[in-house]
Amino acid sequence: MTDVALQPGSTEIPDKLYFKIGEVSELLAVEPYVLRYWETVFPGLSPKKSGTGHRLYRRKDVELLLRIKSLLYEKRFTIEGARHSLQSEGRTVKARAPKRTQQELFSEDPLPDIRRELAEILAILK
Repeated sequence: MTDVALQPGSTEIPDKLYFKIGEVSELLAVEPYVLRYWETVFPGLSPKKSGTGHRLYRRKDVELLLRIKSLLYEKRFTIEGARHSLQSEGRTVKARAPKRTQQELFSEDPLPDIRRELAEILAILK
């Protein structure tokens, strides 16, 4: 495993699938208990757990943690203010994405083809 030394204030995230809590702690320059606390107060933050119970953060988790740290430490938001800011950002992103109808997604209704294929599978299984 290669250690990546980051300059203070740098937000470069190493190209990895998963990060252990110690790696994320060093990357953000906060103690691991701070990360565990943030998990309890920010619902969008949900690292996976390994089979042994260790937290495994994905890149999107690390990006969210960087955003949380920026809101709390640089912009001086309260926990509640940071949570509200993140929620409103999420609503803005969702509002921009138009809902697509089935007709827009498919040139014709896919259900008859699905039913036919399921009937063929059922005939094979009998």
